[in-house]
Amino acid sequence: MKTVTIYSTPTCHFCQMAKEFFKEKGIQYTEHDVLSDLAERQKMVDISGQLGVPVIVIDGKAIVGFDQSEVSALLGI
Repeated sequence: MKTVTIYSTPTCHFCQMAKEFFKEKGIQYTEHDVLSDLAERQKMVDISGQLGVPVIVIDGKAIVGFDQSEVSALLGI
């Protein structure tokens, strides 16, 4: 199984879409709310170079935004 992490905020529409996609596909993921967790926000910036969410990391490969086809390709689904 692939390791999936999403850096998100509670009000981000694309973050919600990504999490719903993961749930529909049965993909387990770790979520970090970068609005309230400053340490995780800094990790996200270190990974992506920006503050935009979502940042989705799949087995070490970071995607900024929710591109369903790219996410699916990285997950092999």
